[in-house]
Amino acid sequence: MKIKKLIMEALSLPTTAIAYHVSRELAALYPNKALVEGSECSFNVETYAYAGKCTIEQQVSIHNQIATSWDGTHHHIHKGAANACFEVAWQGHSLDVLLMNWREGWRDIECYWILADTQEIAESFFAAVCEWNAEIRDEVLVFEEGHWSKSPDLFRAIKSATFENLILRGTLKQDIQDDLENFFTSRPAYEAYGVPWKRGILFIGSPGNGKTHALKALINKLQKPCLYVKSFKSRYETDNDNIRKAFKRARQSAPCVLVLEDLDSLVNAENRSFFLNELDGFAANVGVVTVATTNHPDRLDPAILNRPSRFDRKYHFELPDMIERVAYIKMWNETLKDGMRLSDSAIAHIAELTDGFSFAYLKELFLSSMVRWMGEMEPGALEKMMAEQIAGLREQMVSDLTDSAKPDSEESTK
Repeated sequence: MKIKKLIMEALSLPTTAIAYHVSRELAALYPNKALVEGSECSFNVETYAYAGKCTIEQQVSIHNQIATSWDGTHHHIHKGAANACFEVAWQGHSLDVLLMNWREGWRDIECYWILADTQEIAESFFAAVCEWNAEIRDEVLVFEEGHWSKSPDLFRAIKSATFENLILRGTLKQDIQDDLENFFTSRPAYEAYGVPWKRGILFIGSPGNGKTHALKALINKLQKPCLYVKSFKSRYETDNDNIRKAFKRARQSAPCVLVLEDLDSLVNAENRSFFLNELDGFAANVGVVTVATTNHPDRLDPAILNRPSRFDRKYHFELPDMIERVAYIKMWNETLKDGMRLSDSAIAHIAELTDGFSFAYLKELFLSSMVRWMGEMEPGALEKMMAEQIAGLREQMVSDLTDSAKPDSEESTK
């Protein structure tokens, strides 16, 4: 009943006073207990319990507020504590954990209080929960709006990407694989010769030429923790705060891959200096491979683009030439049913007609033509339909290239 009254009193206070009030009252109510409190996002005792690392039971003497949400994609109900108190059994110890949640402005504040017989038990439990939740297992860690979240869906999408179903020019895809595989197996050599064990890779090329696919295939093959930064922007924190957070978590997760897709949109004149300090400043990014991509290398500061110690290797993803277009069309053709499949002469013909097409536009050519073919089901007609589609797609290509060449200020006025 004491905890029930405490929760009700606290939630009636101004939001800036809630955490202090709860802390003070708990210390007074349980003077013989050790108390650990905070709002560290890695302290998720429910997830820890679901994994069988401890057992938790809701205290029946109070009303435990459990929020229920619906995952429409996987048709799954998820339940999580909003305001609740749990009795925890962990490694032979009994603890109590109070979880509270309230709204402060535009933010959701989540706080916890751990009560245990000794400070050592409370802190050891806290550390164990945080360390377990911080591990990246069959998921990608995504940074957005100033927070890290785990994405099993993105991890599953990455698992379907391989170098076997990727067409690139010359030895490019083998060079990329060899580069990073050698890096992760060469730590003793780096240390023996006093070379910092870190790596920076930059994928450069216009959209649709395989950068993202190569990135996914690389992560899939390396089998290292992946941290993906969507944006350094957030409502309540500066870019510099979030850049610091991103690199700090990468160092904690090393050896790992830190992905900065569309680097030119992440780094600007205001945050560039801080970004460079985190990338290769005083903090040692030991075991961190930073893989960045850009469609617009001309928008990157020379301090990022041209200094080798920041991005040691730059891989260029060019428009496919005749050889790559033929290989790509053959790869697609092998997946088609007999009535839709192209002849060898048709493959060569389509490859000639698509000079200047990116891989993304070649894919769109196949998909749009297949949809048309399914409306008529005429054997051998796919080549004719693809040839007819090419002119329209070429016009779209010109429009897309014109839009991408416009300065950001012009785009923002649309």
